[in-house]
Amino acid sequence: MAVSDILDAIENLVVDSHRVIFTNKSIINESDLIRLVDDLRNELPQELQEAETIMKDHDKILSEARDEAQRIVEQAKEYANRLVDESAIVKQSQEKAELIMAQAKAQEEEIMSGTMERAQDMANNVNQYANQVFEHLVASVGDSLAVLQQAQEALLKSPVEPLVPENVRQPQAPLQPMRPQMMDEDEMVQ
Repeated sequence: MAVSDILDAIENLVVDSHRVIFTNKSIINESDLIRLVDDLRNELPQELQEAETIMKDHDKILSEARDEAQRIVEQAKEYANRLVDESAIVKQSQEKAELIMAQAKAQEEEIMSGTMERAQDMANNVNQYANQVFEHLVASVGDSLAVLQQAQEALLKSPVEPLVPENVRQPQAPLQPMRPQMMDEDEMVQ
C-alpha cells in the first residue's frame, strides 16, 4: 500500500469514527490505527529508498557527463596533435580545444547543478511529507487519547448507584456505590 493510500485510510478511520456527544472528539479503533501506523512505517523506507535511487541516478548522469566531456577533450587533443606542424593551425586548434573544454566544463557544471537541485528538492519534499504525516498522526492519536481519558474521568466522578424496588427490604448494612467497569475497545466501537 502506498504512503498516500495509508494516509487516506487513516483519514477515513478518523472521519468514519464515532463522535463523542457534545465534543469535537472521536472514538477510533486503536488496533486499526496501530495497523495503519505500522503500514506507514513499512512504506516510508520504500519511499526514501526511491529517493535514494534518484540520487544514485544523479551520480550516473554526472558520470556520463564527465565521460562525454573527457571524450570531447580527447577528440580536441587528437585534433590538435594532427595540426601541430602548422603554427597558425596549431593556434587555431588550441583555441578550439580550449573552447570545447570550456563548453564541456560548463555543460558538466550545469548538469551537476541541476541534478543536485532536483535531488535536494526531492529529499526536502520527502522529509516535509514524512514530517506532515507524523504530525497529523500524533495529533490524531493525541486527540483520541484525550477523549478516552475524559470519558474515564467522567465515569469515575459519577458512580452508578443500584436501583432498589420499594417493596424489597433494605439490607442492614448500607450499600457501597458500584464503580463502573471499563469497556474494552470493541464494546465502545459497537
